[in-house]
Amino acid sequence: MLPASLSELDAIRDECRAMVRGRAALSAGASALPAPGVDVAADVAILLQLIPAINQRFGVAPEQIAGYDAARKQLLYQLIRRAGSALLGLEVTRSLLAAVVKRAAGRWAGKQALKLVPVLGWAANAAIGFAAMRYVGNSHIDDCYAVCRRMLERDGATMGRDGPASG
Repeated sequence: MLPASLSELDAIRDECRAMVRGRAALSAGASALPAPGVDVAADVAILLQLIPAINQRFGVAPEQIAGYDAARKQLLYQLIRRAGSALLGLEVTRSLLAAVVKRAAGRWAGKQALKLVPVLGWAANAAIGFAAMRYVGNSHIDDCYAVCRRMLERDGATMGRDGPASG
């Protein structure tokens, strides 16, 4: 179910950001391991659980969207398309997440080379892994938040803290 008020939406965003911080710490641990490729596999596994959990909390998981009426579904898909997110409202696959992880890791191209430098390289790699996971997770949260906020505005919800306008 989509959030019914801005305060509920804000609470969901905060809860999801905490979830991302925890998963980013797991990613950092995997990134610190000196074996090449372990971090990418771990990140994909983490995101296979994280992204659907975020979608579920915001009410934009595919099975939730399927239960909405036709007009609401159409509007929601239009907003999702405008957001440009490949992870919002769709079934999340391993290959899709592998592409997302590689794109995020591409921002820090030397990450795998750091595995060859004992201790300092591993620590730097862990920091990069944490930052990359946090970036992917928080970007997805921002996309979900923006879509849900637009839905609230379209539904005529008050932009105060009370929920939908009564009337």
